[in-house]
Amino acid sequence: MHDLRRQALESGKTVSRKARSRQSTTPSSKTNSRAASRVNSRNPSDDEEGNLSDGTAWSSNSIDDLLASDEVQLQTDAWRTLLDERVEQIIDRKRSSVQGREESLAAYIHILTSQYTQEVIHNKIGELVPAFLKSIKSETNEKETVLALKALALTLITEPDESIYASVYQPIKRTMTDSESQLAKVAAVHALGIATFYGGASLAETDDVMAQLLEIVESDGHAVEAGDSGLVVTAALEEWGFLATQLDDIEDITESAMEAFVEQLDSSDPAVQIAAGENIALLYEKSYTPLEAGESASSSEDDYDDEDPDDKNGEKLIKRYDVYRREDQLKHSLSALANVSGRHMSKKDKKSLHTNFADILNTVEYPTRGPRYSNAVSDESGKRFGSRMTVRIHKTGEMRIDKWWKLHRLQALRRVLQGGFVVHYEKNEVVFDSLPIMISRG
Repeated sequence: MHDLRRQALESGKTVSRKARSRQSTTPSSKTNSRAASRVNSRNPSDDEEGNLSDGTAWSSNSIDDLLASDEVQLQTDAWRTLLDERVEQIIDRKRSSVQGREESLAAYIHILTSQYTQEVIHNKIGELVPAFLKSIKSETNEKETVLALKALALTLITEPDESIYASVYQPIKRTMTDSESQLAKVAAVHALGIATFYGGASLAETDDVMAQLLEIVESDGHAVEAGDSGLVVTAALEEWGFLATQLDDIEDITESAMEAFVEQLDSSDPAVQIAAGENIALLYEKSYTPLEAGESASSSEDDYDDEDPDDKNGEKLIKRYDVYRREDQLKHSLSALANVSGRHMSKKDKKSLHTNFADILNTVEYPTRGPRYSNAVSDESGKRFGSRMTVRIHKTGEMRIDKWWKLHRLQALRRVLQGGFVVHYEKNEVVFDSLPIMISRG
């Protein structure tokens, strides 16, 4: 298992490969979707797979208080006993009712979120996954389906298994495409991203999933019978970005992805706009890579950057390719979003757009700069402060989120783990290996 974790997570990226060419089969419904996307879907409840594209609101501060509630303060012996009981109830479906399964799944999710349970569930994976799939396939009701998808994702983060993807892909995809429930589709999209990342999907399978997610974005949800659903499109954007963090070379898929993401900047849903913008920033970041041994740097400032204060290894980054042909137009759109005004939008949404798109625009202009980049110069070093987004991990240290790939990973894990993120970051090797960036406070 350790080898699997290292293979998938150690460097934050996998071996590069050329993406297969794709034919667009999406309907041309862009204009209608912009008007129909719902602004008020910005703040879904916990049962709606909380969209955290604007996660900077919490990631720049301590998240310790998320763990302070009584709900997550379970005594060791109590949670182990309760988890054993819930696992058996989930597996023994013959004696369960719909309500009973919902309660068992909810309790299972609660415990796996707030505790590191790998030792307890390790020998039960072979029975738990089929039980989750039965709830997903049967789709008796929306709540049970959504809970089963969340339970599956949490299980994979707790105990990755390279054989899981092959068995869960089709049931998850079927829910994503055929379910009549919008929330089930959203949960399926997020579960598919986690299963692809932690369930042993090959590079070709990862490429295929990313192509499906992009099709959802390009079609404004129509590709999965969720036309103009801001929730579904946002989920697809988020998981595409999460999976893209694994890849070194995405030049071949950048053009088609950029076209889709730039179009979504016109959405009337701030969640869609921000998720699309964060993917744009990620693509610009990935267009620069370290200068290799024996390689000479370009003399052009546009192609070369060695003044990034966030690069602690002294690596010199060089531009490898153009990300977007109509960059002036893109910068104009990003600037407009960074300064959006009007009474049609809540103050919270306007603040979120202003903050996020100021960062995104900065990265498009200077691709080596990450989230919350500060141009202020330190009196001590004479250099810019650089990215100043941090997440405090109790009293032991902090994570510095100075790259977009780190922010995408953080938000993906936070969507699943919610208030239990710190517990898992400190105890779950899988989570730490996904973001091995904690800085000790000494």
